[in-house]
Amino acid sequence: MDTDDPDFFGRLARGDGNTFEDLLRNAPRDDDDNLAQPRDVPFYVEEEPETPLQQLIRRWVNERHSPDVLPTEEDLLSRLLDHIRSQSETVQLLRADPSSSEEEHFRIMLVQTEVERVKFIVRSYLRTRLFKIEKHARYIMTNPDVQQRLSQSEVDHARRFARLTDQHFYNTVLQSLPESQQTLDDRILFVPSMITEPDKTRAVFVRARQNCPPVRLPDGTALEMQKGHISLTPYWVVEELVARGEVELV
Repeated sequence: MDTDDPDFFGRLARGDGNTFEDLLRNAPRDDDDNLAQPRDVPFYVEEEPETPLQQLIRRWVNERHSPDVLPTEEDLLSRLLDHIRSQSETVQLLRADPSSSEEEHFRIMLVQTEVERVKFIVRSYLRTRLFKIEKHARYIMTNPDVQQRLSQSEVDHARRFARLTDQHFYNTVLQSLPESQQTLDDRILFVPSMITEPDKTRAVFVRARQNCPPVRLPDGTALEMQKGHISLTPYWVVEELVARGEVELV
């Protein structure tokens, strides 16, 4: 059936005196010699820019798979939340309109479903960041570079959480120890640090979003990822590429 005919579905919808069975009966066979050859497909197809939702999904996946806290996306979240608020208000107005048709109610249901999907992604993104901030609160408060990746509200939360944790440890354990052992930042040789830090040696899957410069692997060899290439590597190897948006975690 020659569905490549640009007016095939149009004639089918209009009828034009032919039923679907007639169009199917008169369609050329797949093995006919007079079939049109496939149209040439251009080798290069320009990629469309990402929508705000696609950007959020990519950053959400990166945040979930990254062992460290990634830079905050306040502007992106603000735009999406404003859009969600506007869509929700529009839906409420349309639902309250008694003149809305059944088709419009179906469209409203689709819009509501999409709004809930975006809300889920936003909540999951924020909860993932909150989990990391609380897990590494003392590390964040001792590292100004990490604090620059957080929003001001996230830094304030990390400060309060670290203070509450320190106070809890002191009241339950540390006050009963000698004064020289009442701190939580002792660095003793051959003893793990008392400050929990992100495990950047953890292996992650990364996909190159563009041709990337070579990176040095733990064994000393160089890895040069082409666009679309997927690799399994320690996070610290591709940390800078993730921060620049040249690769994404999968």
